[in-house]
Amino acid sequence: MVEGGTLLITNAHVLPDPATDPAPQLAVLAGRADGGRDVRVATLVKVDRIHDLALLRLEGAPLPALPLAEAGAVHEGMDVALMGFPIGGVLGYSTVTHRGIVSSITTIALPSPTSRQLAPKAISQLREGAFEVYQLDATAYPGNSGGPLLDAHSGQVVGIVNMVLVKGTRESALTNPTGITYAIPVRFARDLLTQR
Repeated sequence: MVEGGTLLITNAHVLPDPATDPAPQLAVLAGRADGGRDVRVATLVKVDRIHDLALLRLEGAPLPALPLAEAGAVHEGMDVALMGFPIGGVLGYSTVTHRGIVSSITTIALPSPTSRQLAPKAISQLREGAFEVYQLDATAYPGNSGGPLLDAHSGQVVGIVNMVLVKGTRESALTNPTGITYAIPVRFARDLLTQR
């Protein structure tokens, strides 16, 4: 998701581990309206590990920005679309759009991906309680993480695709998908933008 044409918000878990590479230079693949792809260099600006979000700054000319929805714009039963590069390493890096609905607005607490990242602040957040996420009746795959969740009617960004409910092994997400995906509400992305 691009705001102002040079900022992008994605999931923190899709980035390299900061313990092994504290200041990585990243390559970002952006789809274009003409169906082409644009590869840009990006640098990490800020991370919100509690909500699994990262803010990146893209080099080069600004890209078309996606409008961010206002807080409170999402309701259960709402039509949404999610975008990304599902199973990109296998199917190729073409932007794909899936459609679904917000089946529930529920609470969750996201643990750190590794014990090295389970800092006192993260433990404190888990103890303080959970935050709202959107449960979607839509199938996402590896490669959709960090992509925008859009209001299917207005095109405004209402969230960031975060994870898929997996039954069994991670590989079963491809052969036996649950059809349940989760997204982080856009209000946390707005908070990250104001903190930079």
